[in-house]
Amino acid sequence: MIGTLNALVDLVERDASVEIDVVAFAGEHGTTEYHLRRMFSSLAGMPLSEYVRRRRMTLAAAELVGGAPNLLDVAVRHAYGSVEAFGRAFRSVHGISPADARRDGGPLRTQPTLRFRLSVEGSIPMDVTITHRPELVLAGHAARVPLIHVGVNPHIQQHIAAIAPEEHARLKALNDTEPRGILAITDDIDPDAPEGTELTYLHGVALQPSTPVPGDLDSIRLDAGSWAVFSSTGPFPDTLQTLWASTATEWFPSNPWRLRPGPSIVRYLAFTGTHATCELWLPVEAA
Repeated sequence: MIGTLNALVDLVERDASVEIDVVAFAGEHGTTEYHLRRMFSSLAGMPLSEYVRRRRMTLAAAELVGGAPNLLDVAVRHAYGSVEAFGRAFRSVHGISPADARRDGGPLRTQPTLRFRLSVEGSIPMDVTITHRPELVLAGHAARVPLIHVGVNPHIQQHIAAIAPEEHARLKALNDTEPRGILAITDDIDPDAPEGTELTYLHGVALQPSTPVPGDLDSIRLDAGSWAVFSSTGPFPDTLQTLWASTATEWFPSNPWRLRPGPSIVRYLAFTGTHATCELWLPVEAA
């Protein structure tokens, strides 16, 4: 995967005027677009689409500062069909217009070329179980919340706080299959989504597909498939977020599995508010 990601970066650099066919690229390298985008985002700290935009605007800025006279020519060379679309992308990266950059020379926010390297020491074992689950339904109370990578998500906290204690008891009583207990489920998010993008958060439980879902609950139906279950104990939410990052930097590059589309599930085994023991369930398939 590290070699594949570096090949993808080389492709970004090769011709700024051509849109990258990520689906075809992933297929040529024996992986999937979904897994490739998720791994890129996890390791680079930004979605692939954001990196491409930053690199193209970095190169475009160099052309403008160097005296390129025609904005449309620069736009086309960097895969934009109009000066207006190019200008919006340029301003989103640099905070100034292309004309200002050409006239004043900056200030500019450059994006260096990425290069992925991996050092896997293996000094801290990861507690992982691969389990195959039949079809199941996740049912509970859903809300649209923004994606936040670091720290507690206050929007999710507010959603959970609004659920009455007796409703938690009802959900627990409905639960009739693994994973057991109240689950924190995130779904409906593009693998290339930047921080702040809306996702679906479902506070709920797992049901067998034949179990009726009460009409006042939201639900997500999942096909049968394999899951990688990672265990974590430590300060909340830091330990869980570190575990998320470690799956990308250590586990997936070292194991013959890749992510498949589907929600991620956190199952809390013990939770004090500042310290948690939990399981992170990620949908996977053989690489």
